[in-house]
Amino acid sequence: MAILKGNLQSFADCLDATANVTLIYHLAAGAGEKSFPDAFMNSVVTTRNLLEATLVSGCLKRFVNVSSFAVYTNQRKLHWRQLDEESPMESHPEQRGDAYCFAKVKQDAMVLEYSRQRGVPYVIVRPGYVIGPGKTKISGRVGIDSFGVFLHLGGQNRIPFVYVDNCADAVVLAGMMPGVNGEVFNIVDDDLPTSRQFLRLYKKKVRRFHSFYIPHIISYFLCYLWESYSRWSEGQLPPVFNRKEWHSAWKKTSYSNEKIKMRLGWRPRVPMEEALDRYFKGCCQRRESA
Repeated sequence: MAILKGNLQSFADCLDATANVTLIYHLAAGAGEKSFPDAFMNSVVTTRNLLEATLVSGCLKRFVNVSSFAVYTNQRKLHWRQLDEESPMESHPEQRGDAYCFAKVKQDAMVLEYSRQRGVPYVIVRPGYVIGPGKTKISGRVGIDSFGVFLHLGGQNRIPFVYVDNCADAVVLAGMMPGVNGEVFNIVDDDLPTSRQFLRLYKKKVRRFHSFYIPHIISYFLCYLWESYSRWSEGQLPPVFNRKEWHSAWKKTSYSNEKIKMRLGWRPRVPMEEALDRYFKGCCQRRESA
């Protein structure tokens, strides 16, 4: 096995990486970026370079694009509260105020475009919120601490966790299973905890802190006020809290993993109780070493 070091912003490096390659797992993305231009450069331009390079090589049998639940609008779904692979993507991701969402929507659209126009064979996988021993941050779907106190926004919502080992298994299967080119698969574990259950366990097993629960109807109204003021002030206050973001993160939603189980034969190898226990232990270890 050869390990190549390079930069996907370099087309020459992409050519080197894709030469004689039949299967590509594309997991690269700009992490934690707030800037729309940076996110676009590191997720969209790099994907274009990689796709163009595969056309030069001409050997590709499957391009597995690792996307995200962030691309879903969570509005106007076919099934009111269930989010699955048939749920619509954001048509105007720039209005979410989330650079990561914007970049991932554009990245997925580019993969689809190259498939339609250039015949690139693909599978798209969309993980939920990935947890594991290396991650300590509480998902924004549970709540936020931007204002000096933790605002609990999830309530009884299920949080779409997927343990990192389970996610890796699913991504590998998406590349190896025959007959699934052109398909999209959501990756989310079984037995998902509610936001309230998760927060209670986190406080018990990691650290105690005060939190303040905001009911959904109030959080929706606050997002509306924030969005309205941002528009009135012509962007002096960035529209980071808005109704599109509310629908994506805090609207009451259920999640389905039936398709990936049926088509790929995937099952979560690490059950949710054990996954959360490993996650909490990792959080404690990071706190002790800090």
